Amino acid sequence: MAEISTSTADILLLLGAGALAGAVGSAGGITSLISYPALLAVGIPPLPANVTNAVALVASWPGSAMGSRPELRGQGSWLRHWALLTAVGGAGGTALLLLTPTGVFGRVVPFLLVFASLALLLQPRVTSWQESHHSRANRFLLPFGLFAVSVYSGYFGAGAGVMILALLLLTVDQHLARANALKNMLLGMADVVSAIGFALFGHVHWTAAAPLALGLLGGSTVGPSITRRVPGKVLRVLVALAGIGLAVRLWVAPI
Repeated sequence: MAEISTSTADILLLLGAGALAGAVGSAGGITSLISYPALLAVGIPPLPANVTNAVALVASWPGSAMGSRPELRGQGSWLRHWALLTAVGGAGGTALLLLTPTGVFGRVVPFLLVFASLALLLQPRVTSWQESHHSRANRFLLPFGLFAVSVYSGYFGAGAGVMILALLLLTVDQHLARANALKNMLLGMADVVSAIGFALFGHVHWTAAAPLALGLLGGSTVGPSITRRVPGKVLRVLVALAGIGLAVRLWVAPI
């Protein structure tokens, strides 16, 4: 497949879209809601755009880490404990995308997004209920949930952040800024593994990935500071609405 030529206007569009997507995503929103359509807008077909987007998203990881240093302090041990699980899940999703027809998850993903968005909205009540109803199922929710979302992240990824954020708020930390920082790091691990797989076996439009990644790196350093300043209730509603909006879009036009 030939590399699509990228004009100066396309590069500027991808830089700007990357910066906005990085800020939104690292603040708890949906990065691919902005970055993926930008790749389509410069003429890249859907499947290569998905692969290119996955590779560029790696740039959000160091940016988010730099922007979330206060929230990540003392979390190294916890992150190392769960990093391998997310990496394996990301690898599985990448293999699934490379080996199976696009669209296998097309009708399932919107329901997952709606479920995660509602869980995000209802998180305080759900957490309160969980604390008063301890069960064996609660202990398995985090590992199974992380693995499942990591597989989805490797396969397509749009909305994976909302799913992981809801999961972490329910099982790990009710403080939204800290849960968001942990989400960024775990998702980054899955993104790195996926990017390696796509770079080796997929078709990446590098001339588009480079400016998009540069924008993502800059924007993702800003997002965590937004999370600290916006009231938790407001941010929770905004992220949930974005998730529901993406679910509707993916239902109308499945991946």
